[in-house]
Amino acid sequence: MNPFPNHNFIVEIDGLPELAFDEVRLGPLRVDVIEYREGGDKTSDARLLPGRVHEGPALLRRGLSADSALYDWWTAVRDGQPGYEKNVSVTLLDASRQPAVRWLLHAAWPSRLEFGPLEGRGASVVVELLELQYRRLELASA
Repeated sequence: MNPFPNHNFIVEIDGLPELAFDEVRLGPLRVDVIEYREGGDKTSDARLLPGRVHEGPALLRRGLSADSALYDWWTAVRDGQPGYEKNVSVTLLDASRQPAVRWLLHAAWPSRLEFGPLEGRGASVVVELLELQYRRLELASA
């Protein structure tokens, strides 16, 4: 099986209009390692046990437009409005633009929103960068 190219994907955020992103970074997903040794062990070798689970953050990047949906979502978090958590779906498409892999970010919310850079001599697009925290990442069948 050939690996999928990274340029065909769709991002859907519950309750927000369709938004186009040019880059998505998911994870990292990791589990802390707890070193454990019983007092009666004759060697100093530690046993390794899984500890706390850490998922995220996810980073989403797009060109800045007049659409303020991401800023409005961020202000809902900032202002403590209820219902700010949203489910996010990132779907990777195959060569025929059919869903191949889908990641679900449950109860996501923006922890950082960044704009720029603005450069007087620049000619590139202004970027909007969104960092999402989420409760759980799930790999779902596409």
